[in-house]
Amino acid sequence: MIHPTAIVDPTAQLASDVEVGPFSVIGPDVEIDAGSVIGPHVVIKGPTRIGKRNRIFQFASVGEDCQDKKYAGESTRLEIGDDNVIRESVTLHRGTVQDRGVTTIGSRNLFMAYSHVGHDCVIGDDCILANQATLAGHVKLGNFAILGGLSAIHQFCHMGEHAMVGGCSAITKDVPAFIMVSGNPASPHGLNSIGLKRRGFSDEGVRALGEAYRLVYRKGLTLEQAVSEIESRFSLDETQRFLDSIKVSQRGIIR
Repeated sequence: MIHPTAIVDPTAQLASDVEVGPFSVIGPDVEIDAGSVIGPHVVIKGPTRIGKRNRIFQFASVGEDCQDKKYAGESTRLEIGDDNVIRESVTLHRGTVQDRGVTTIGSRNLFMAYSHVGHDCVIGDDCILANQATLAGHVKLGNFAILGGLSAIHQFCHMGEHAMVGGCSAITKDVPAFIMVSGNPASPHGLNSIGLKRRGFSDEGVRALGEAYRLVYRKGLTLEQAVSEIESRFSLDETQRFLDSIKVSQRGIIR
């Protein structure tokens, strides 16, 4: 399963069925679980833990030291869940001691070619980063978040679940759950209603989220007024999740 030209540190822990392609380098303090496939010319540096059935394509750099100038060689981590696809030349960096000390990636995510995940990011499940999408340090993505190609998210920004960013966009504030944004600087462009319906959200839930969106973005209310109005009118789980993504914002939301 390990190509003879690959270099695997003797302390690395690989499940018996892990495949490692030609000229790949796997360093110490790396764990790779069952069913994962590491392509040719991949570099994996520890401490890094990679879960089950991940596929990493050629020239990816996984678990490298971060690019934060404060980083001074401390032992930090990268943790990756199961069933992720990491395409060509993707870069995934470990954390910093100034934050969590770990970059965390969930399961079933797709990282297209040349996308980048900076230090201390937290990525949920089922996210998509299109080609050359870039996350600065300390960014958080909720489940099912989608970033278009060549988009960039500023450090410390949060992007809520089921939200979508258009290609070539610049995100400098938080993106609430369920909405679409695009542009440079990014601005709101409606509810991600098609994506929600594809993922099984009820018609009632989508309608309620559409009205909640209009209260925040179309009625000329202050954010506090809009939140209060939504709280008084809706009790669905979907609208509560929308509100929660707004209330946790520390940078302010795109509006």
